[in-house]
Amino acid sequence: MRFEKLKNDILGKQYSLSIAYVSEKKSREINKKYRNKDKPANVLSFALRKNEGELILCPAVIKRETKNFGKSFDQLFGFLVIHGMLHLKGLQHGKKMEKLEKFYCKKYKI
Repeated sequence: MRFEKLKNDILGKQYSLSIAYVSEKKSREINKKYRNKDKPANVLSFALRKNEGELILCPAVIKRETKNFGKSFDQLFGFLVIHGMLHLKGLQHGKKMEKLEKFYCKKYKI
């Protein structure tokens, strides 16, 4: 999947974003170290500097969660990229974030 247009739309052209794919074991290690949660996460967002951040995605967790969300792997993966980018933009879970998630999912046909 290519996310450059989406990244530019949500975070801006000047934003430097890296996307990493990790195993469940690595996701669990990172989640425990930085969020004190002893379980693998589907997506983790880390703002590194003002215009630089990283998304860490765990495909194995995403694949397992597709049934819970009623989405295909690609749909859930795309949604989680949007979700992570919105966190990097400074949004927290809530109505505003949900509204923007729906907007970007519709705009980018995710």
